[in-house]
Amino acid sequence: MPVNKDARCLRVGILGCGPISQFAHLESAQKGRNVVLQAVCDADVDLARRFGSFYDAISIYNDFDRMLADPEIEAIVIGISDAFHVPAAIKALSAGKHVLCEKPIAMSVEEAEELKAHVERTGLVLQIGHMLRFDPGIQAAHEFATGEMGALLALKAWYCDSTHRYTMTDAVQPVPRTGAKALKPVGDQKADRQRYFMLAHGSHLVDLARYLAGPIKSVQARLLERFGAHCWFVDTEFENGALGHLDLTLP
Repeated sequence: MPVNKDARCLRVGILGCGPISQFAHLESAQKGRNVVLQAVCDADVDLARRFGSFYDAISIYNDFDRMLADPEIEAIVIGISDAFHVPAAIKALSAGKHVLCEKPIAMSVEEAEELKAHVERTGLVLQIGHMLRFDPGIQAAHEFATGEMGALLALKAWYCDSTHRYTMTDAVQPVPRTGAKALKPVGDQKADRQRYFMLAHGSHLVDLARYLAGPIKSVQARLLERFGAHCWFVDTEFENGALGHLDLTLP
């Protein structure tokens, strides 16, 4: 049954038709009552045509600059390889487009600071795709922690990327399609497992800690690698004076 769209919808262009866009962004744009999928863009012609057509994109592009030149597009969703996030976001901001970018937002502190400067200079909105804070359970915890509970003493949070997760996602998610001409960063982005795990999974844990307890003032972390697993215990101090213990475990 077709979705009844609002009279005023945000017109978005999605950069990247790979797995993350197939799992999340394309369908969300199609189902959202206040958004129109104005365009998709992917370097792989077949991939862009396949998913642009399936999700009723008004325009289909294979060149990011051409999509950014589309005056109908108000915001860009960035769903491409992590190493390309900052360059693509800066391009979009410079073209006058708001941005929703997949996490991790950057590969280094320096990159993040460069992007922050562009956001401040343009006055546009940039949001990181940390979807976990919109989970109903997390929303309820945030409402309680920032309202009914009162002053915060401490926060304990545990994030475990369970091996059972992939059995479930394989059952409920569609098989992702990959293009023959996908743009890939130079080198193996997953070669440094510690760095990759902290960026890919740790970013979720840190974002939730900040969402529930506020900005973090200091961090002290320990890592144990055993049985093929990575386990970080992270002691934090929040700006409001509360203490925190964050446990990131990856089987």
